[in-house]
Amino acid sequence: MPEPMTMEQRRAHDAWQRAREGIERHGKEYVNDAKGLPALIMNSGLMQVMAFLHQKGGRHATLGAHLRRWLHERFPEVPEGFEPFMESLMKAEPREYQEITAEAFAWLRWLRQMAAARQGED
Repeated sequence: MPEPMTMEQRRAHDAWQRAREGIERHGKEYVNDAKGLPALIMNSGLMQVMAFLHQKGGRHATLGAHLRRWLHERFPEVPEGFEPFMESLMKAEPREYQEITAEAFAWLRWLRQMAAARQGED
């Protein structure tokens, strides 16, 4: 029986799958958006960026949905749907909000790498 995956392996695996989906649906724009998302979150905050991605729609909404999906997997108490996700973050304790944001950055580091690697498959 194989050993359970480490958290880094789980992040990498999920990012690999989401990168495939994002690139299949939106091409290199998804890759570029994934690369820029950490800086956007650092400058504006997680909730503001999630609202922005949702409002923009299209490839941005896909990226936001991928991040929400991962955060829901890591923190089951955080809903995956946009509105309940936002409401959950609004009610989160500061420490919990920081943990969720830190996890978003950890996952996005993998998504950036995996999306760039998958883009090179073309």
